[in-house]
Amino acid sequence: MKIESIILPVHNSECWLDECLESVLEQDFKETMELSVFNDASEDGSAEIIERWKVKLEDAGIPVIIGSNDSSQPRGVGFAKNQAVIQSSGTYLCFLDSDDVMMPQRVRLQHEAAIQHPNSIIGCQIRREPLESTERYTRWINNLTEEQLLTQGVPEDLLFFYKHIEKGGEVFRVDHCLLLYRYHPQAATHSVLEGTIWNHRVRFLEDRVLSYWTSFTIWNAGKQGKKLYRSLSPANQKKVTAFCDVDEKKITKGFYTYEESEERPKPKIPICHFREATPPFIICVKLDLTHGAFEENLNTLNLKEGMDYYHFN
Repeated sequence: MKIESIILPVHNSECWLDECLESVLEQDFKETMELSVFNDASEDGSAEIIERWKVKLEDAGIPVIIGSNDSSQPRGVGFAKNQAVIQSSGTYLCFLDSDDVMMPQRVRLQHEAAIQHPNSIIGCQIRREPLESTERYTRWINNLTEEQLLTQGVPEDLLFFYKHIEKGGEVFRVDHCLLLYRYHPQAATHSVLEGTIWNHRVRFLEDRVLSYWTSFTIWNAGKQGKKLYRSLSPANQKKVTAFCDVDEKKITKGFYTYEESEERPKPKIPICHFREATPPFIICVKLDLTHGAFEENLNTLNLKEGMDYYHFN
Protein backbone atom coordinates (compact mmCIF):
# COMPACT_ATOMS: atom_id res chain seq x y z
CA MET A 1 0.00 0.00 0.00
CA LYS A 2 1.35 3.42 -0.97
CA ILE A 3 1.01 5.98 1.82
CA GLU A 4 1.14 9.77 1.65
CA SER A 5 3.12 11.18 4.59
CA ILE A 6 2.74 14.82 5.58
CA ILE A 7 6.10 15.91 7.00
CA LEU A 8 5.75 18.57 9.68
CA PRO A 9 8.74 20.02 11.59
CA VAL A 10 7.74 22.07 14.63
CA HIS A 11 9.58 24.57 16.80
CA ASN A 12 7.73 27.05 19.06
CA SER A 13 4.74 27.17 16.73
CA GLU A 14 1.82 27.39 19.16
CA CYS A 15 0.34 30.54 17.61
CA TRP A 16 -0.01 28.89 14.16
CA LEU A 17 -0.24 25.18 14.91
CA ASP A 18 -4.00 24.84 15.37
CA GLU A 19 -4.75 26.32 11.97
CA CYS A 20 -1.97 24.29 10.37
CA LEU A 21 -3.20 20.98 11.82
CA GLU A 22 -6.80 21.78 11.05
CA SER A 23 -5.77 22.09 7.40
CA VAL A 24 -4.41 18.53 7.60
CA LEU A 25 -7.75 17.31 8.93
CA GLU A 26 -9.64 19.10 6.15
CA GLN A 27 -7.77 17.44 3.25
CA ASP A 28 -10.10 15.84 0.71
CA PHE A 29 -7.53 13.12 -0.12
CA LYS A 30 -9.33 9.75 0.00
CA GLU A 31 -6.35 7.40 0.03
CA THR A 32 -4.11 6.45 2.96
CA MET A 33 -2.45 9.44 4.61
CA GLU A 34 -0.41 9.88 7.78
CA LEU A 35 1.08 12.85 9.62
CA SER A 36 4.69 12.68 10.79
CA VAL A 37 5.54 15.43 13.29
CA PHE A 38 8.92 16.16 14.80
CA ASN A 39 8.94 18.63 17.66
CA ASP A 40 12.37 20.26 17.81
CA ALA A 41 12.83 21.37 21.44
CA SER A 42 9.78 23.65 21.54
CA GLU A 43 9.50 25.65 24.76
CA ASP A 44 5.93 26.87 24.26
CA GLY A 45 2.67 24.92 24.12
CA SER A 46 3.39 23.18 20.82
CA ALA A 47 3.71 19.68 22.35
CA GLU A 48 0.29 19.92 24.02
CA ILE A 49 -1.34 21.17 20.82
CA ILE A 50 0.21 18.27 18.86
CA GLU A 51 -1.09 15.71 21.37
CA ARG A 52 -4.57 17.22 21.26
CA TRP A 53 -4.67 17.12 17.48
CA LYS A 54 -3.29 13.56 17.43
CA VAL A 55 -6.57 12.41 18.97
CA LYS A 56 -8.69 14.39 16.49
CA LEU A 57 -6.72 13.26 13.46
CA GLU A 58 -6.62 9.59 14.44
CA ASP A 59 -10.36 9.66 15.15
CA ALA A 60 -10.68 10.80 11.51
CA GLY A 61 -8.50 7.91 10.30
CA ILE A 62 -5.20 9.80 9.92
CA PRO A 63 -2.38 8.11 11.88
CA VAL A 64 0.00 10.51 13.64
CA ILE A 65 3.66 9.73 14.37
CA ILE A 66 5.33 12.06 16.85
CA GLY A 67 9.04 12.39 17.44
CA SER A 68 10.88 14.97 19.50
CA ASN A 69 14.19 16.47 20.43
CA ASP A 70 13.88 16.84 24.19
CA SER A 71 17.14 18.69 24.75
CA SER A 72 17.30 22.37 25.60
CA GLN A 73 18.67 23.31 22.18
CA PRO A 74 16.82 22.97 18.85
CA ARG A 75 18.74 21.20 16.08
CA GLY A 76 17.19 23.24 13.27
CA VAL A 77 14.46 22.88 10.67
CA GLY A 78 16.57 20.69 8.38
CA PHE A 79 17.24 18.20 11.18
CA ALA A 80 13.56 18.21 12.19
CA LYS A 81 12.43 17.54 8.62
CA ASN A 82 14.89 14.70 8.25
CA GLN A 83 13.76 13.10 11.51
CA ALA A 84 10.12 13.41 10.48
CA VAL A 85 10.97 11.71 7.17
CA ILE A 86 12.91 8.90 8.90
CA GLN A 87 10.03 8.06 11.24
CA SER A 88 7.42 8.20 8.47
CA SER A 89 6.31 5.26 6.29
CA GLY A 90 5.12 7.16 3.22
CA THR A 91 5.97 6.45 -0.39
CA TYR A 92 5.10 10.09 -1.13
CA LEU A 93 6.17 12.96 1.14
CA CYS A 94 4.24 16.22 1.43
CA PHE A 95 6.26 18.89 3.26
CA LEU A 96 4.36 21.35 5.44
CA ASP A 97 5.74 24.13 7.63
CA SER A 98 4.05 24.59 10.98
CA ASP A 99 3.20 28.23 10.25
CA ASP A 100 1.53 27.47 6.90
CA VAL A 101 -1.96 26.33 5.94
CA MET A 102 -2.91 23.86 3.20
CA MET A 103 -5.94 24.28 0.99
CA PRO A 104 -8.22 21.19 1.23
CA GLN A 105 -7.24 19.88 -2.20
CA ARG A 106 -3.47 20.24 -1.79
CA VAL A 107 -2.50 16.64 -1.01
CA ARG A 108 -4.90 15.20 -3.59
CA LEU A 109 -3.78 17.41 -6.48
CA GLN A 110 -0.07 17.17 -5.73
CA HIS A 111 -0.35 13.41 -5.22
CA GLU A 112 -2.02 13.07 -8.62
CA ALA A 113 0.74 15.18 -10.17
CA ALA A 114 3.43 13.06 -8.47
CA ILE A 115 1.99 9.92 -10.04
CA GLN A 116 1.98 11.58 -13.47
CA HIS A 117 5.51 13.04 -13.00
CA PRO A 118 7.32 10.40 -10.92
CA ASN A 119 10.77 11.97 -11.33
CA SER A 120 9.68 15.45 -10.25
CA ILE A 121 9.49 17.57 -7.15
CA ILE A 122 5.89 18.80 -7.15
CA GLY A 123 5.21 22.44 -6.27
CA CYS A 124 2.14 24.63 -6.34
CA GLN A 125 1.06 28.23 -6.48
CA ILE A 126 0.87 30.05 -3.16
CA ARG A 127 -0.59 33.08 -1.50
CA ARG A 128 1.17 35.07 1.17
CA GLU A 129 -0.02 36.29 4.54
CA PRO A 130 0.11 39.24 5.04
CA LEU A 131 -1.09 39.79 1.48
CA GLU A 132 1.23 42.75 0.88
CA SER A 133 4.36 40.89 2.00
CA THR A 134 6.88 39.97 -0.73
CA GLU A 135 4.39 40.83 -3.51
CA ARG A 136 7.04 40.64 -6.25
CA TYR A 137 8.29 37.26 -5.03
CA THR A 138 4.77 35.82 -4.90
CA ARG A 139 3.93 37.12 -8.37
CA TRP A 140 7.22 35.75 -9.71
CA ILE A 141 6.98 32.27 -8.17
CA ASN A 142 3.34 31.83 -9.23
CA ASN A 143 4.02 32.75 -12.85
CA LEU A 144 7.19 30.83 -13.68
CA THR A 145 6.82 28.71 -16.80
CA GLU A 146 7.60 24.98 -16.71
CA GLU A 147 11.09 25.66 -18.11
CA GLN A 148 11.69 28.55 -15.71
CA LEU A 149 11.03 26.30 -12.72
CA LEU A 150 14.46 24.84 -13.51
CA THR A 151 16.27 27.95 -14.75
CA GLN A 152 14.96 30.44 -12.17
CA GLY A 153 13.42 28.48 -9.31
CA VAL A 154 15.20 28.97 -6.00
CA PRO A 155 13.43 27.04 -3.23
CA GLU A 156 14.11 27.30 0.47
CA ASP A 157 15.46 23.73 0.62
CA LEU A 158 18.25 24.75 -1.73
CA LEU A 159 20.70 21.87 -1.25
CA PHE A 160 17.96 19.25 -1.54
CA PHE A 161 16.72 20.92 -4.73
CA TYR A 162 20.22 21.13 -6.25
CA LYS A 163 21.00 17.49 -5.43
CA HIS A 164 17.69 16.46 -7.02
CA ILE A 165 18.54 18.37 -10.23
CA GLU A 166 22.09 16.98 -10.30
CA LYS A 167 20.65 13.46 -10.22
CA GLY A 168 18.48 14.20 -13.25
CA GLY A 169 15.31 15.10 -11.38
CA GLU A 170 12.69 17.50 -12.69
CA VAL A 171 10.26 20.04 -11.27
CA PHE A 172 6.52 20.33 -11.87
CA ARG A 173 4.05 22.87 -10.50
CA VAL A 174 0.34 22.34 -9.95
CA ASP A 175 -1.16 25.58 -11.20
CA HIS A 176 -3.58 26.05 -8.33
CA CYS A 177 -3.08 28.04 -5.14
CA LEU A 178 -2.74 25.21 -2.61
CA LEU A 179 -0.80 26.82 0.22
CA LEU A 180 -1.05 29.85 2.49
CA TYR A 181 2.56 30.79 3.09
CA ARG A 182 3.07 33.04 6.12
CA TYR A 183 5.79 35.68 6.17
CA HIS A 184 6.94 36.80 9.63
CA PRO A 185 10.18 37.53 11.52
CA GLN A 186 10.31 34.06 13.15
CA ALA A 187 10.04 32.18 9.82
CA ALA A 188 12.71 29.56 9.13
CA THR A 189 13.54 31.44 5.91
CA HIS A 190 15.29 34.12 7.99
CA SER A 191 17.50 31.63 9.85
CA VAL A 192 19.72 30.95 6.83
CA LEU A 193 22.49 33.48 6.26
CA GLU A 194 22.18 35.39 2.98
CA GLY A 195 25.85 34.77 2.26
CA THR A 196 25.40 31.02 2.62
CA ILE A 197 22.53 31.01 0.11
CA TRP A 198 24.54 33.20 -2.28
CA ASN A 199 27.56 30.90 -2.18
CA HIS A 200 25.49 27.78 -2.86
CA ARG A 201 23.74 29.51 -5.76
CA VAL A 202 27.06 30.59 -7.29
CA ARG A 203 28.50 27.08 -7.06
CA PHE A 204 25.36 25.64 -8.66
CA LEU A 205 25.54 28.23 -11.45
CA GLU A 206 29.16 27.32 -12.10
CA ASP A 207 28.47 23.59 -12.13
CA ARG A 208 25.23 23.60 -14.11
CA VAL A 209 25.75 26.48 -16.54
CA LEU A 210 29.19 28.05 -16.69
CA SER A 211 31.02 24.74 -16.99
CA TYR A 212 29.43 24.43 -20.45
CA TRP A 213 30.24 27.99 -21.60
CA THR A 214 33.59 29.20 -22.89
CA SER A 215 32.66 32.87 -22.45
CA PHE A 216 29.75 35.00 -21.28
CA THR A 217 28.56 38.51 -20.45
CA ILE A 218 27.27 39.63 -17.05
CA TRP A 219 24.17 41.80 -17.53
CA ASN A 220 24.51 44.42 -14.78
CA ALA A 221 27.58 46.58 -14.28
CA GLY A 222 26.37 47.58 -10.82
CA LYS A 223 26.75 46.03 -7.37
CA GLN A 224 25.07 42.69 -8.06
CA GLY A 225 26.94 42.04 -11.30
CA LYS A 226 30.29 42.91 -9.76
CA LYS A 227 29.51 40.81 -6.68
CA LEU A 228 28.81 37.82 -8.91
CA TYR A 229 32.07 38.36 -10.80
CA ARG A 230 34.07 38.49 -7.55
CA SER A 231 32.33 35.31 -6.32
CA LEU A 232 33.26 33.26 -9.38
CA SER A 233 36.21 30.89 -9.49
CA PRO A 234 39.30 32.33 -11.24
CA ALA A 235 38.64 30.07 -14.23
CA ASN A 236 35.11 31.42 -14.64
CA GLN A 237 36.21 35.02 -14.06
CA LYS A 238 38.43 34.64 -17.13
CA LYS A 239 35.37 33.66 -19.17
CA VAL A 240 33.67 37.03 -18.52
CA THR A 241 34.10 39.03 -21.72
CA ALA A 242 32.14 42.09 -20.57
CA PHE A 243 29.57 43.65 -18.31
CA CYS A 244 26.57 45.19 -20.04
CA ASP A 245 24.09 47.78 -18.82
CA VAL A 246 21.84 50.67 -19.84
CA ASP A 247 23.32 53.17 -17.39
CA GLU A 248 25.31 55.70 -19.43
CA LYS A 249 27.57 56.58 -16.48
CA LYS A 250 28.66 52.95 -16.08
CA ILE A 251 29.06 52.52 -19.85
CA THR A 252 31.07 55.75 -20.18
CA LYS A 253 33.47 54.54 -17.49
CA GLY A 254 34.46 51.89 -20.01
CA PHE A 255 35.62 49.04 -17.80
CA TYR A 256 35.56 47.50 -14.32
CA THR A 257 38.90 46.94 -12.60
CA TYR A 258 39.01 43.97 -10.26
CA GLU A 259 41.02 45.67 -7.53
CA GLU A 260 41.04 42.66 -5.18
CA SER A 261 42.83 40.52 -7.75
CA GLU A 262 46.39 39.39 -7.06
CA GLU A 263 47.07 39.33 -10.80
CA ARG A 264 49.32 41.97 -12.33
CA PRO A 265 48.13 43.84 -14.23
CA LYS A 266 44.75 43.69 -12.52
CA PRO A 267 41.92 42.38 -14.71
CA LYS A 268 39.90 45.06 -16.50
CA ILE A 269 36.53 43.94 -17.85
CA PRO A 270 34.84 46.11 -20.50
CA ILE A 271 31.44 47.67 -19.88
CA CYS A 272 29.14 48.12 -22.87
CA HIS A 273 25.51 48.76 -23.77
CA PHE A 274 23.41 45.60 -23.76
CA ARG A 275 22.76 45.92 -27.52
CA GLU A 276 26.50 45.73 -28.17
CA ALA A 277 27.06 42.79 -25.85
CA THR A 278 27.61 39.20 -26.94
CA PRO A 279 25.47 36.39 -25.49
CA PRO A 280 25.25 34.18 -23.57
CA PHE A 281 24.30 36.32 -20.59
CA ILE A 282 24.13 35.80 -16.86
CA ILE A 283 21.46 38.33 -15.90
CA CYS A 284 21.82 39.95 -12.49
CA VAL A 285 18.89 42.34 -12.85
CA LYS A 286 15.88 41.97 -10.57
CA LEU A 287 12.67 41.32 -12.45
CA ASP A 288 9.50 43.37 -12.13
CA LEU A 289 11.28 46.49 -10.83
CA THR A 290 11.57 48.74 -13.91
CA HIS A 291 7.92 48.90 -15.03
CA GLY A 292 8.73 46.38 -17.74
CA ALA A 293 11.68 48.29 -19.25
CA PHE A 294 14.27 45.59 -18.56
CA GLU A 295 11.96 42.80 -19.71
CA GLU A 296 11.23 44.71 -22.92
CA ASN A 297 14.95 45.22 -23.57
CA LEU A 298 15.59 41.52 -23.09
CA ASN A 299 12.72 40.53 -25.40
CA THR A 300 14.11 42.69 -28.23
CA LEU A 301 17.15 40.42 -28.43
CA ASN A 302 15.05 37.32 -29.27
CA LEU A 303 17.09 35.07 -27.00
CA LYS A 304 16.13 31.70 -25.54
CA GLU A 305 16.21 31.34 -21.76
CA GLY A 306 18.28 28.38 -20.62
CA MET A 307 20.43 28.56 -23.74
CA ASP A 308 21.30 32.21 -24.43
CA TYR A 309 20.80 33.50 -20.90
CA TYR A 310 20.20 32.52 -17.30
CA HIS A 311 18.81 34.66 -14.51
CA PHE A 312 20.86 35.12 -11.37
CA ASN A 313 18.90 37.77 -9.51
